[in-house]
Amino acid sequence: MILAELVQYVATGVLVGGVYALMSIGLALIFGVMRVVNFAQGDFMMLGMYLTYFYAVSGAVDPLLGALLTIPPFFVLGWIVHRGLLARVTGGGDPQRQMDAQLILTLGLSLVITNATTMILTPTPLGIRSGYATRAFALGPVLLNQARSYAFAMALVLAAAVYVFLTRTDLGKALRASADDPEAASYQGIDVRAMHGLAFGIGIALVAAAGGLLATYHPIEPTVAGNFIVLMFVAVVLGGLGSIPGAFVGGLVIGLVQSLTLLVLPFQLQNTGVFIVFLLVLYLRPQGLFGRRARTV
Repeated sequence: MILAELVQYVATGVLVGGVYALMSIGLALIFGVMRVVNFAQGDFMMLGMYLTYFYAVSGAVDPLLGALLTIPPFFVLGWIVHRGLLARVTGGGDPQRQMDAQLILTLGLSLVITNATTMILTPTPLGIRSGYATRAFALGPVLLNQARSYAFAMALVLAAAVYVFLTRTDLGKALRASADDPEAASYQGIDVRAMHGLAFGIGIALVAAAGGLLATYHPIEPTVAGNFIVLMFVAVVLGGLGSIPGAFVGGLVIGLVQSLTLLVLPFQLQNTGVFIVFLLVLYLRPQGLFGRRARTV
């Protein structure tokens, strides 16, 4: 009986961790390519949740499909935010310049998005009604919530697509070159500023899609970003700054630890285990699990 309960918590943690992983790789990509710490990442996730809700209510679009449909508009939004705001404070092709300015900018952007959403949409929590949100797959004594299972599968597919893009396409290789050595990349004819805009657009699109997947089983409200932005940063640091596979594994670890912590602590303290593991990893392996600070893959 105890073993079955343990397996149930592990399975639940892995499913939840898949969505955390998708959130985290978007943040890792932005940092890996641009060296920008985006404090507004969670707020774009929240907007992705609302857009998925809008699709479901206004257009009767299945929320899983709605999560995918958030990708194009948020990619464009991310590109616009980079071109109109971030490029002006990061020095265009040199992401190391004016670090303080980009930190203040992304933090201010987070506050603007949160407060504007609260004023326009009210702080009342919303939810998407879907048949699979209350159903589960039975694998012996283990129950797998259908909404979380579908979200996990789609997160895996999207993460794999990003990895293939970065490692198998010319554009992805140009993106990696811009991350590794912007000056050398520019000598090879790569428009580093355009690569930064591409990275920011993809990073925002991924976190919006993750928000859409999360909306299939989690309440939607303007302040929801605060519950996840810290977890994203922890996942990125756990995996190794700038590492896409590391961020994905970090997200899975966080989901697993959160779930297992509930075996011994109440729900309100589920992040306690996450921070204990975080401190242990930093102590034993400061560079993170994958140990790649200067690469995106």
